[in-house]
Amino acid sequence: MVKKHEVHESKVKKKKGGGLLQGILLWTLIPLLFTTMVLLIIAYVADINVFDDVWNPSLPIFNEILQDDEVKDDFLFEERVVSLQAEIQEKEAQLVKLQNELSKVKDEKNVLIADQKALLAEIEELKIAKDDHKRDLKEIISTFEKMSAKSVAPIISKMSDEEAIEILSSLKPDVLAPIMEKLSAEDAAKYASLLTK
Repeated sequence: MVKKHEVHESKVKKKKGGGLLQGILLWTLIPLLFTTMVLLIIAYVADINVFDDVWNPSLPIFNEILQDDEVKDDFLFEERVVSLQAEIQEKEAQLVKLQNELSKVKDEKNVLIADQKALLAEIEELKIAKDDHKRDLKEIISTFEKMSAKSVAPIISKMSDEEAIEILSSLKPDVLAPIMEKLSAEDAAKYASLLTK
């Protein structure tokens, strides 16, 4: 019997716990919902749109909030504008600096191109002079080969060492030997040592 009585008491306790939640719903939430419904019906009959009035910015509370937000937005906007203007000025300064550098580089390039053209012209002139010199040298060598060694020796001794060596090194050995014999001993020794270098 005791067991039946204990089981019955535990069921009663469980019902009381569920009853508390039901009591809260019944005594607070349902009357609150009912009151809200009655007020909305009264507002509808009185032709008052409650939802529009709640979000209407003409209410003083919302006006203050909106004004504060607008002031904050304006301040942030102005701050952003100032920072963007500073950034634009910085970029413009960089652009001017880069344009100046580009101008300097272009000027240097033009100077280098002019120098290159001058050097190419000088090279061309030197090539022409070298070709003329080779042609003249061939003519002189041809003339010396036709002349007697006795006539060539005094001419060679009057020339500069560079010219004499250039001519003597271009002569054939059978033409060179008689010319060296006709030169003075000093000149022959000097030209022989220069020819061996």
